Amino acid sequence: MFLGDTVRPPYARLQDWVAAMPASLRQMKQAEAEELFRRIGITFAVYGEGGDPDRLIPFDMFPRVFTHAEWSRLERGIKQRARALNAFLADVYDRGEIVRAGRIPAALVYRNAAYEKAVAGIRPPKGVFSHIVGIDLVRTGPDEFFVLEDNCRTPSGVSYMLENREIMMRMFPDLFRENRIQPVESYPEALRRTLASVAPAKCDRDPNIVILTPGHFNSAYYEHSFLADLMGVELVEGQDLFVEGDRVWMRTTEGPQRVDVIYRRIDDAFLDPLCFRPDSMLGVPGLMDVYRSGGVSICSAPGAGVADDKAVYTHVPEMVRFYLGEEPILQNVPTWQCAKADDLKYVLENLGDLVVKEVHGSGGYGMLVGPKSTADQVEAFRARILADPGNYIAQPTLALSTVPTFVDEGVAPRHVDLRPYCLVGERIELVPGGLTRVALTEGSLVVNSSQGGGVKDTWVLAE
Repeated sequence: MFLGDTVRPPYARLQDWVAAMPASLRQMKQAEAEELFRRIGITFAVYGEGGDPDRLIPFDMFPRVFTHAEWSRLERGIKQRARALNAFLADVYDRGEIVRAGRIPAALVYRNAAYEKAVAGIRPPKGVFSHIVGIDLVRTGPDEFFVLEDNCRTPSGVSYMLENREIMMRMFPDLFRENRIQPVESYPEALRRTLASVAPAKCDRDPNIVILTPGHFNSAYYEHSFLADLMGVELVEGQDLFVEGDRVWMRTTEGPQRVDVIYRRIDDAFLDPLCFRPDSMLGVPGLMDVYRSGGVSICSAPGAGVADDKAVYTHVPEMVRFYLGEEPILQNVPTWQCAKADDLKYVLENLGDLVVKEVHGSGGYGMLVGPKSTADQVEAFRARILADPGNYIAQPTLALSTVPTFVDEGVAPRHVDLRPYCLVGERIELVPGGLTRVALTEGSLVVNSSQGGGVKDTWVLAE
């Protein structure tokens, strides 16, 4: 919010807004926001805890603000990265030119647990494998942004982006009259348009789109039902679908209805028990046969996860150069791969100063934040790395930017990241905003909701 002692222009009116809000009003508005979230039913399940796992994600009322110029640069970089990641997926499930050229190790791709051999040789409609790309970004300076990781399978959280905005507009309409804030409400329409644009070649009508959910015990089930409602499509579980002939059908009270596009929110392993895990009760037997024959589109495509592996992440700038012939607009965080002997040696010697992550980890689990850990925790993690070096990468502890956040004492700085949602179909679209996640614990760098993080509304000011 500040450059030295000066308020940055995008936040100028927010400073007046905070100054005019007494603690009693702030507490009342915070309680109102929580009641709205509870009434709407926005919850997040945390696995592995006793009792009812559903809880509200903490919502902070102080928005994060980007200027139009800042966002324009981010938008170009995000779209560039999404194009490169999709080009990589189309390549490695076909001729593997980037591997042949020696730009990325073959073992890193073809021995990767997320590489699905069953998908090799399949070209999805429009050549798109990852239709919803969530790019996690951190800011380290006025003009410095880094990509923390890529999410090419089923990035969650977009429902919070939309509901954060809805609740802020409801509680503080004057703020939106005084600030020219670009809207994000078009996301569901853009998502439906993207999904429809990649309907299979056999589809000879307006495509019938469904969202495939694992069910109400899934941590993101609210989001699945929320998006289905906003797009006007059916929310289905595996048992609602079946394969007959070269098509997928949905059971309805009026008889079977053909399904053309499946926006899947379940992992590859559970999609089809005849192709992947035979014990899966969540998928649709025979689904992959129909997919191979061009009878249905699956978004994002099976196998897309190899592009967001944290070891593959280190090669994304090279993908941009190789496939697009451009220099990356957004840079990676410097990363050491523990599978490499020299990198492993450096990581083990500096473990207390680094952030170490599992290559397939998510949700803030399976990671070590060295400067925030005890000596015993560091040594325990050292043993885990030595037992399986290839399962870990390490990064420096970045000086992440902070934004104002309401706390019990008033307003205080807290670390944040940003997840914009890039839609890739016939064209690439990006709504102006994203999900800002905030580490509510003072000094914490872990923003994940499963680790106690909260969310904020993200503003992009109009030009």
